[in-house]
Amino acid sequence: MQTEYAIRAEHLGKVYNLYSHPMDRLKEALNWRGRRYHQEFHALRDVSFDVRRGETLGIIGRNGSGKSTLLKILAGVLTPSEGHAEVAGRVSSLLELGAGFNPELTGMENVFLQGTLMGFTRSEMQQRIEGILSFADIGDFINQPVKKYSSGMFVRLAFACAVSVDPDILIVDEALAVGDVFFQNKCYHRLHALQAAGTTILFVSHDIGLVKQLCSRVLWLDLGVVQACGDRDSVCPRYFNMLLEQTRGLDGAAPSVRDGAAAPAADPQPRAADRRMLPRLAMAARSDYQAGAVEIVSFFITGAEGMPTLSLDAGRDYACHLVGRLHAPLDRLIFGFTLENARGLTLLTCNTYRNGDPGIAGEAGVLLEVAFSFRLPLLCRGDYVLSSAIARGTQAQHAVLAWRHHALAVHVDNPGLNLALLELEHEDHV
Repeated sequence: MQTEYAIRAEHLGKVYNLYSHPMDRLKEALNWRGRRYHQEFHALRDVSFDVRRGETLGIIGRNGSGKSTLLKILAGVLTPSEGHAEVAGRVSSLLELGAGFNPELTGMENVFLQGTLMGFTRSEMQQRIEGILSFADIGDFINQPVKKYSSGMFVRLAFACAVSVDPDILIVDEALAVGDVFFQNKCYHRLHALQAAGTTILFVSHDIGLVKQLCSRVLWLDLGVVQACGDRDSVCPRYFNMLLEQTRGLDGAAPSVRDGAAAPAADPQPRAADRRMLPRLAMAARSDYQAGAVEIVSFFITGAEGMPTLSLDAGRDYACHLVGRLHAPLDRLIFGFTLENARGLTLLTCNTYRNGDPGIAGEAGVLLEVAFSFRLPLLCRGDYVLSSAIARGTQAQHAVLAWRHHALAVHVDNPGLNLALLELEHEDHV
């Protein structure tokens, strides 16, 4: 393996033999004619990728796509049916809850057991024990059998062990979803520290925003096959588009003919867009996703003078304009947008949905424009991206009809100290 790579997988495959009845396994073993009583299930098919040293790779995909199987192969828990994987360095893994822990042993005994499996002596683990116990923060339960632990206590101890043994490669499989918000915050700070120290990280999560925040590259698996592997800003939108296709039929996503009632009012008030203005103002000429019933024609920001701008000042007033064209009569429409920082963290969201509001409606062929007037929060100085969407339904149950990923890139200037993502707008009383 070349030294710049921590992991290199070539044509990995994993096949499981599935039997419809427990006795079929014995029948197949004793059958001298070679009759097969099983069906083959391919958890992975021809998976190839590489990870550079110090890189954080996100792995995404639906349930059953082979993510956990892949991580177990890289961690040495499973043997591939075909292909091979080369892993350079000490690997620490946090797989499904309970992996690698003996439920009959106490938490303290399991800590030393994990150290032994990682190749550390008892004295070396003794030097790390104080940091592990401090990070896990489970008190006297460290001396109780782990079979008595709650899922939250279990993941605290498991994560503390995984990150306290100076791994070259850290593998995390959705385990952090179990912990409470305070522990999750502590874990993400530790992950950022490991990234800064040059640790290679493989991170599996269904939270796309978190994947975009932590990972520079993303591997997308579906039914055991690599769908895409590359930059997060190119792979994540494609995966999200696939999820949108799956929810296309949710809550009658196909356009419904209105009963002739007047279009309900919305806040902000939708209005017919001026077609003459669109060519000059349009900054988003197409949708990344479109169900066919509606399309996003234009998405732009105007300043106090009413002119489009991509340079914003924190604390100033602006308006965000979203224009959609309807190709069929539609009701219960929701217009909205989000703002993310350069690391993919969603900071702000805004939409027209209100509880009990029937939403926005329009006839086929019309252009509807929604203008969101707002005062830009005191964001840290830097570059941000906005995405726009038009959905149909309610907040709890809706279908996305059109979505434009990273429709606008804007620069925010803030003369303040810029010590955090957001600065609190306040008054001082001395």
